[in-house]
Amino acid sequence: FTFYGSPKMKILIVNTFEIEGGAARAANRLHQSLLECGLDSTLLVQTKTTTNPTVVSLLTKQEALNVRKSAHKEMSDYPNKSKTLFSVSNTDSTKLVNKINSLAPDIVHFHWVAMGMIRMEDIPKIKSHIIWNCHDMMALTGGCHYDEWCGRYKHHCGKCKVLHSNTENDLSREIFDRKYFAYKNTQSLHFVGTSKWMVECLKQSVLTKNNPISHIPSGADGRIFKPLNKAECREMFKIPMNKKVILFGAMNPLGDPRKGAKELLEALKLLKIENTIFVIAGCHEQINKYELELPIYYIPEVSDEVSLSLIYNTADIIIVPSLQENLANTVVESLLCGIPVVAFDVDGNKDMITHKKNGYLVEPFKKEDLILGIEWILHNKLYDDLSLNARTSALAKFDLRIL
Repeated sequence: FTFYGSPKMKILIVNTFEIEGGAARAANRLHQSLLECGLDSTLLVQTKTTTNPTVVSLLTKQEALNVRKSAHKEMSDYPNKSKTLFSVSNTDSTKLVNKINSLAPDIVHFHWVAMGMIRMEDIPKIKSHIIWNCHDMMALTGGCHYDEWCGRYKHHCGKCKVLHSNTENDLSREIFDRKYFAYKNTQSLHFVGTSKWMVECLKQSVLTKNNPISHIPSGADGRIFKPLNKAECREMFKIPMNKKVILFGAMNPLGDPRKGAKELLEALKLLKIENTIFVIAGCHEQINKYELELPIYYIPEVSDEVSLSLIYNTADIIIVPSLQENLANTVVESLLCGIPVVAFDVDGNKDMITHKKNGYLVEPFKKEDLILGIEWILHNKLYDDLSLNARTSALAKFDLRIL
């Protein structure tokens, strides 16, 4: 499965955001790679953030805000809903469909199309071949972006765990049925799982299992994400030179339980390693309520990839404690920078991390094993080998130049 053959082929990549979030970074990387290959690629987003002429904006900022507000209204009947993201996908997207059809691409490549970006009933109106990169579970469920291990998408959603619903014919059942008929009536729809786990989910879902499904991992540029001088990087962010650095980075980590911040912070209270500090990147929330004995340093959120690489290179180890995870950009980027990763042995993490070779896969969701993993890496006499393995393994599987 490939569409990189003809320079005359027109490719339209569609994502809600231009630069915000992991899916946006993946969509941008693919877009830039296609342009570097001389292909005709355009990125279509709700609202532009940059002045890039190859990025097309669909809405004004106010229009996009109104659409996102409207997309949340139908969940008002579920006041006990969990904090897991849920998409109703019922906001009129005629403007998007008309824009796509007017551009007449050969391929429409969906990435993260939530927050009112596409109404399910409008998908069959798109006249081009559609490829949908699934960065989370939204395409194959009745609305949730992660199912919290519910598994009902394999048969028929309803009694939704995320909505905290006890009713079979709830909003998730309604959305599931709408998706079923939309996909059935779409002429050419091909789903892509970026992890082996996501591919298996796609094959098991009643919604997607009868469509073509491929496994194509997301990647990053190994020329940008690479080992750099640690002392210089730490000096840049005012991080002490003579300490071991544990790095954690996530958008809204305390607001999204799936990110595992609570599990990580509780585990760190048990950590007894001297001369160690905890660095949190991209988070504005203070976490002092967990009363960690570790000194905490904060690095503000950055959007450009060079700055991200510099942040990774301040660390000796990075923790990615997500409870459910597809294929985290953070893991790929860290490994390319030669930084070993500690993560729970779940879902797509095992595509990237080989236990005790380039990181540590923690028994879900054991705090004691999480601490063992951190200590095993930070005390490891063969740390340089771990770092080299991290870099070489990621280059072999996730460098954009070989994907």
